[in-house]
Amino acid sequence: MSMKNYSAVTEEVKTLAALCTKNNHITPDLYDTHQVKRGLRDLDGKGVVTGLTEISHIVSSKTVDGKSVPCEGELYYRGIDVKHLVNGFLSENRFGFEETVYLLLFGELPSEAALADFRMLLADARTLPKNFVRDVIMKAPNEDIMNSLAKSVLTLYSYDKNANDLSIPNVLRQCLHLIANFPLLSVYSYRAYRHYIKGKGLIIHNPDKNLSTAENILRLLRPDKSFTPLEARLLDLALVLHAEHGGGNNSTFTNHVVTSSGTDTYSAMAASLCSLKGPKHGGANIKVTHMFRDIKKHVSDWEDEDALRAYLTKILNKEAFDRTGLIYGMGHAVYSISDPRAGVFRDFVGKLSVEKGREKEFALYNKVAELSTEIISEKRKIYKGVSPNIDFYSGFAYSMMELPEELYTPIFAVARVAGWSAHRIEELINAGKIIRPAYKAVSKTAPYVKLSERK
Repeated sequence: MSMKNYSAVTEEVKTLAALCTKNNHITPDLYDTHQVKRGLRDLDGKGVVTGLTEISHIVSSKTVDGKSVPCEGELYYRGIDVKHLVNGFLSENRFGFEETVYLLLFGELPSEAALADFRMLLADARTLPKNFVRDVIMKAPNEDIMNSLAKSVLTLYSYDKNANDLSIPNVLRQCLHLIANFPLLSVYSYRAYRHYIKGKGLIIHNPDKNLSTAENILRLLRPDKSFTPLEARLLDLALVLHAEHGGGNNSTFTNHVVTSSGTDTYSAMAASLCSLKGPKHGGANIKVTHMFRDIKKHVSDWEDEDALRAYLTKILNKEAFDRTGLIYGMGHAVYSISDPRAGVFRDFVGKLSVEKGREKEFALYNKVAELSTEIISEKRKIYKGVSPNIDFYSGFAYSMMELPEELYTPIFAVARVAGWSAHRIEELINAGKIIRPAYKAVSKTAPYVKLSERK
């Protein structure tokens, strides 16, 4: 069998793939027979408890008269309602991401002096090893920035003299450097892709120590380094709302699993990045963007509710868009009545739509959210309510900021590395057994057949 063409799927490989598929199919009803909780979810949608955490808490239901009843969603960082956290820094006209990182890592809100020191600590750490951009990022550009980001994180291991030291001070040092440098790694990787693969100009800006994380992302991206205050505020808010979401989300659980094996920080973060890359996780906002592009193509009058309802029904019935039957951005594995992050974010997205002259498009998003809630409730048997999640609006927000789609998921990573860091440290401090859930074997035993006797 020849495998000379690295990217080509040959007929031989297709034949072997068919054999692979045939001998790996598990009858769906066996999962029920053996009471396997697929996706680590109970039948009522609740997650199987696999650990304890003090970092964040999600509320989607409350007990009334002994029964679990869906409620408006709530999200707490270290016991503090995210809505209160957001209102706090917005009311004082401050950026909130750095304060949020401090809260997640250290378990309490910083004093004014402590916050100033922490911001400077991150600013000082926002630098890559000498020639790293040239030797690592620029020499192997990739059209998938998440893969470039993971590669860069793994390569940073080689530059760290204490890469394998699992003491908390050392791991904290590593985490702070990664939190500070994810924006640089992401934007520079995009710049390399844009230049070497897309054939466009190459502009590399240095970060400004006096700017926030959100401001620096926009500064690094824009050829003239300019951005509006509202753009920076909205991007900062997006970072805050994406920074953490419980220990059970796929990428954070991945971090717990990998950390429990005793591996280094760079490997743990790269594993989380690979998880976040998936369209069912961090890549969801891109799917929402593509879906709306398709809706606009097929529904000319955005105010025609009947036309919108008809087309959304087609999407739900697997007759339109990507034919998966999913209205992307609607519903969440945990929330039912509402995603608290979406509610906070939507108001600022509306303000930016006015600044950018895209109010009609924002109205379309709201109308699709309203109609989709009704249609999904009518057409699908669901154990809980359905509502727009934060991914429903984030892609639209990023498009108004003229952020390239290639950076939508990396920006999610720029935020979520704060949560991953907090959970990694929590896992190390409370070091227990390696995480190893069981898989039930359902294969039949078979005799060994001598090579000469095989068909």
